[in-house]
Amino acid sequence: MSGLRRPEVIAFDVNETLLDLAPVRASLVELGEPADLLGTVFTRTLLTGFASAAAGTWCRFRDAFDAALTQVSDLSAADRGRVAEAFLELAPHPDVEPALRRLTAAGVRVVTLTHGSPGVAEAGVERGGIAPLVERSMSSEVIRAWKPAREVYLWAAGVCDVAPERMALVAAHGWDVHGALRAGLGGAWFPRTERAYPGVYDPAALVAGDLAGAVDALLALPA
Repeated sequence: MSGLRRPEVIAFDVNETLLDLAPVRASLVELGEPADLLGTVFTRTLLTGFASAAAGTWCRFRDAFDAALTQVSDLSAADRGRVAEAFLELAPHPDVEPALRRLTAAGVRVVTLTHGSPGVAEAGVERGGIAPLVERSMSSEVIRAWKPAREVYLWAAGVCDVAPERMALVAAHGWDVHGALRAGLGGAWFPRTERAYPGVYDPAALVAGDLAGAVDALLALPA
């Protein structure tokens, strides 16, 4: 990322990046589903949303999640709704609070950016006691779009009243960082469920070993 400057605003992806999906997994297990089903359902949820957007239509994250769950389980509509509600029980990963505190102490504005259901990020950061560290939470459902569409990142920069090049995205999903970079933002990736940043994506991404490393890399950029 040669030539780039330290971002004024850092946007964090929400599901998996900031918030642990363990309550959703636990809800599936309580209903008799295998613990590893969540990975399949989450991937299919993204596929459903991406395909809908690529085809020129749109669906809510919750509807995509419900459709994905229908494809791989025999759960009733009521039980699927119960699993979906578990997203409101998410809490931050243990490494999130120190990372956000480091950024705010350095004068960097912190926001969240998701295509997930409105309210999930807000509930999670409140539960984790880090709401005072987050300036705002944004869901692209407001503009009926899914990341990694360019319009989502540019919309977020506009909401934050900052030039795209002075904003960066931190995510544990390579496709999300790739989308941010293609929209003119900075981007940093670190692993949670993904083991490596895909080599087919934009090589301008900062790649770190963990969340703390991603924050370090962004703060190390010249002001």
